[in-house]
Amino acid sequence: MTHVNLKAKSTLLALILIAFSSSVFAGEKASSKKEKEIGIQLWSVREDMGKDAAGTIAKLGEIGYSFVEAAGYSDGKFYGMEPAEFKALLEKNGMSMRGSHTGINLPKDGEWDKAMAWWDTCIAAHKAAGAKWIVKPSMGRDAYEDLDVLKQYCDYYNKVGEKCNAAGIRFGYHNHAQEFETVLDGNIFYDVLLENTDPDKVMFELDLYWIQEGGKEAVDYFKKYPGRFELYHVKDVEELGASGEMDFKPAFKMAKKAGMTDYIVEVERYNYAPIISVEKSFEFLNNAKYTK
Repeated sequence: MTHVNLKAKSTLLALILIAFSSSVFAGEKASSKKEKEIGIQLWSVREDMGKDAAGTIAKLGEIGYSFVEAAGYSDGKFYGMEPAEFKALLEKNGMSMRGSHTGINLPKDGEWDKAMAWWDTCIAAHKAAGAKWIVKPSMGRDAYEDLDVLKQYCDYYNKVGEKCNAAGIRFGYHNHAQEFETVLDGNIFYDVLLENTDPDKVMFELDLYWIQEGGKEAVDYFKKYPGRFELYHVKDVEELGASGEMDFKPAFKMAKKAGMTDYIVEVERYNYAPIISVEKSFEFLNNAKYTK
């Protein structure tokens, strides 16, 4: 009788240990996805966000993304939601909003006060949503045609950056290929931006794909302008790793030199449905040995 009880107790103990081990392993497996702080630019799933923002955010959280960079700010709201509502939706799905792409171009004569008022509203909304940065993703055509206009943009960005700093938010600029292909009076467009903006007020979100498309090397800019590139956009022709043309390792190895604090996936073209492409992109970076 005693032998049977001992045997039963041993079996029960073994089952408990197996169950405990399984639950711990499952927990580790579930949490391992978010060991790396990988962000997603919501432009990557723009159509999905337009159809079902809540459902799309839920899927991104399930994939394992830690934060989003919005691309849907307008009139004090994000994707039609009040800042607090959007923030709560993200937090419900294990994410946060660290930043956003938005902005208005250089104000025309007599419209400066109106532009500054727009920025005040914009900055307040981003602050309420928990954003750490606001990035201007483009600028007017006139800047690419006239060096003096480009320098006016630089002054403008310094002013906007000063406003953002006062709210505890960083202001930055995101490139495409054109900023490296355009030369004004012997000056590379992107270099003019770097040299005429105050590092304390304006940082840069370097798109690793577009700089390569523009014929330049990211690492060369990290060496020449250390500390200016607080954000990376990690992008490929389609989802990350699909083309075989992008080597992100050198940029990540120089993250400290660049000044990079966060990196964000952006997918603009797809081999699959957008949500599948961003999932494959997450897996690519999550499995990469050079990312943290």
